[in-house]
Amino acid sequence: MEAALRTLPEAVVRPAPTAEARPSTTPRPAPPMAASGNRLARWLRLHRGQLRAAALGLVALAIFITVWQVLTVNRATFYVRFTNVPSPADVLARAILAFHNPIFGDHIWMSCRRILYGFTLASAVAIPLGLLMGRFRILCEIVFPICEVTRPIPAIAWVPMAIMLWPTNEESIVFITFLGSFFPILINTLQGMATVDPVLVRAARCLGAGEAALFREVYLPASLPQIFTGLTVGMGVAWVSLIAAEMISGQFGIGYFTWEAYSLVQYADIALGMITIGVLGLASSLTIRLVGRIAMPWGAAR
Repeated sequence: MEAALRTLPEAVVRPAPTAEARPSTTPRPAPPMAASGNRLARWLRLHRGQLRAAALGLVALAIFITVWQVLTVNRATFYVRFTNVPSPADVLARAILAFHNPIFGDHIWMSCRRILYGFTLASAVAIPLGLLMGRFRILCEIVFPICEVTRPIPAIAWVPMAIMLWPTNEESIVFITFLGSFFPILINTLQGMATVDPVLVRAARCLGAGEAALFREVYLPASLPQIFTGLTVGMGVAWVSLIAAEMISGQFGIGYFTWEAYSLVQYADIALGMITIGVLGLASSLTIRLVGRIAMPWGAAR
């Protein structure tokens, strides 16, 4: 037996290494600081386009305010007169006073409430109507000529008619806001229905989908990009219509505040009202875009 063992190769009789002697292959966890640094670097890589756009926007805004300050302080006059235009410092001082005054908050609330009512009503009517007009040609042939005749009429021209139609100024202003946002939403919804791929419709019909399922599963998802484009455009037009209506027939609202400031020769309040309108319009558009990303997750990466 001993002679046989001596004839075996040395690797066979050599004892296997113990568990303690084997090198560990388990990766060591990264330190907490290194892991957080990696996450930050990855987030910066993923959002570098958005960060660059935000930085460029802030730089452009700073340049705009600087030029505005220089022109107004020096009372520049080169065909365009800046002699009576308030400076950014004057507008900031008036803004601080206005935000401590509850009346200014009431003006903002009234305008936002009118926008909410008019825009929501326009969306609730224009989107289903546009889907139905895009699906049924006979309905489009009946309704579309009426829309094309009334669509070019500006919001200011509707003010006298709205006052005659509705019993209160509040309802007439909401009606004008409704009209301003209705037509862009309707036209873009029609455009979205026109771009639906017929292959998808035929495939859904082959799978047994009825009219309700077609609208829910094919027409509406395929039209959502154009619908949200119409909602964004409609929100901008709604603010234009609202401000025009408030300036003419309103007693509250940011448009009335701006027009009253002009009547009282309070130039800083005019600029404050204009800036407030711009900020509110921007916030409204960003809200619609955020809802669009939630409703269309397949397009969020674009």
